[in-house]
Amino acid sequence: MKLDLPATALVAINATITSVLASQDAVFLFLRPWIAFVVSLAVFSLIRQLARRWLYRRATGADSYLWSLLESTKAPSWLWALMGALWVTMEYSDLPARAARISTNTIAICLTLSLSLGIASMLERMVSLYGRRNNRPLAAAGLSRTLIYVLVLGIGLVILLRSLGLTVTPLLTALGVGGLAVALALQDTLANFFAGIHIIVESPVSVGDFIRLSSNEEGIVTDIGWRTTRVTNMQNNVIVIPNSKITASILLNFSLPEARLATDVDVVVGHEADLDAVRAMLLEEAVQADSVLADPPPIVLMDPGVTPTHVQLKLWVNIPERTLQGLVRSDLRFRIARRLRQEGVPMPRMDYVVTGPPVGV
Repeated sequence: MKLDLPATALVAINATITSVLASQDAVFLFLRPWIAFVVSLAVFSLIRQLARRWLYRRATGADSYLWSLLESTKAPSWLWALMGALWVTMEYSDLPARAARISTNTIAICLTLSLSLGIASMLERMVSLYGRRNNRPLAAAGLSRTLIYVLVLGIGLVILLRSLGLTVTPLLTALGVGGLAVALALQDTLANFFAGIHIIVESPVSVGDFIRLSSNEEGIVTDIGWRTTRVTNMQNNVIVIPNSKITASILLNFSLPEARLATDVDVVVGHEADLDAVRAMLLEEAVQADSVLADPPPIVLMDPGVTPTHVQLKLWVNIPERTLQGLVRSDLRFRIARRLRQEGVPMPRMDYVVTGPPVGV
């Protein structure tokens, strides 16, 4: 039997090479998606970092809209880079149709949710910045932030359902029918919610205003939520007031039309006092007192004036805000009492006349 050794060796070599190449192809097919994921994630992360650094350099500070945009997209941008890397990985993977569809839907869900949260956070920051720039503190109220998130996330949910091929109309119908039952069960809560919207739109009070209700609750408004308004009183305690009570009661806002407030201090002197000199002393002490505004200047009125026992004057001054009223009035009383004593101004004197039967009778 004659063997063709060169031909046999060639066949064996070809078979060996073919098996090695096949094994290399299998390894490459296994590693290709992982390589694509790592490379694409690195590229997207680098693009994200360079773009944010370039935009940060052009932001004018923490009170700029561009800065708010960058801060609100700090976390979602990482998720966008990850979703982009997963999408590229799918292009280099031989996935079954079912797995590819699930992966695509998962990426769509994550991308829609991250975009919705990013846009809601961005709008919240921009609205708050707009409120600070235009002296509209209500823009920072809790109800404003809640409405922004509900609106944006609601729109994002509708877009997500439609992208997944789900019909939205039956869901809206079911929500409408269920909403009637919920509205009947939560009448007080809904009343407070719409009262909060009324406060936001009409702006009878704003965050930072000093208010007093007809029921004598008073303090600084710290937050206007979807159900209640929180007020911090002068004792640093928080008063929780339902929104419907604020809209239904008589309310005194010490911060409108401006925070400046006029306050008075009563001064009594004796009938023998030189009223012109006393008036000059009061004005001088008022000008030197802390937190008293020079414009409009302090004034002294004879109110109510001469009484059977004394002469009563009233010093009127203007202060920056309601929270300083107690401190300013106390400081003025100390100053005035000290000055009148130093100048020897006669003070009211009470003469007691005791009448009765003669001694010994």
